[in-house]
Amino acid sequence: MIIRSAFGLRLDFSPGLNRVRAREHWRWIPIVLAILLLPGISRGQITPGSAASQPSVPTSTLPPVVPGASSNIGVSAPAGYILTANDQVAVEVFGEDDLRTNGRLNGEGNLSVPLLGSIRLAGLTLTQAASKLTELYSRDYLVSPKVNVMLIGYAKRRFSVLGQVNRPGSYEMPDGSPGGIDLLEAIAMAGGYTRIAAPERVNVRRHPTTGNDQIFKVNAKRFTKGSGGSFLVEPGDTVTVGESIF
Repeated sequence: MIIRSAFGLRLDFSPGLNRVRAREHWRWIPIVLAILLLPGISRGQITPGSAASQPSVPTSTLPPVVPGASSNIGVSAPAGYILTANDQVAVEVFGEDDLRTNGRLNGEGNLSVPLLGSIRLAGLTLTQAASKLTELYSRDYLVSPKVNVMLIGYAKRRFSVLGQVNRPGSYEMPDGSPGGIDLLEAIAMAGGYTRIAAPERVNVRRHPTTGNDQIFKVNAKRFTKGSGGSFLVEPGDTVTVGESIF
């Protein structure tokens, strides 16, 4: 007699050797049951999306949210530095983040300031500019405001070196010397003298904001010999190195 069990095992109860085979089939039934039960147990223990698989972090351990601090990094302005057109400044009002601003003075030396509009700051030191904004804010908007004005970047100040230098052209003043640089440094930036240059015949043309142009005749040769003296090249100057006369 042959019986097919519920587990798909073919049971043969024929006499003799077949009875031995039947006993071998029944011996596998506990193993099959264990295999069938294991997946169900695993599914019951681990459920996708359960709280155990997604541990939460207490909000008390999260870092506190810090209000945005100023990331402005000012330049080291010399004492008494006077703001000019195209200087970049940052204005901060303590406790009033909405009034923070950062920008360049326009060609007229004005800066657009929140609530106040266009305010002229050119011609003032940083301290004077802060005092002016403090006064304006305290008139109609704030009580005892604390204003800070920081220089972020100098205006692009240029000078020209022409004549007998190796790289004639226009150059920017170094950030560390916004008011001007030594004549020899200016010539060095232009590549130095040519072979036929005449350092004793240097002309510097200056364009003042008021009045006519000024022309300075400079003997730069005596500067190189260390006999004293120097000449400051200011923004807007044009330096012309003469040619030797044979």
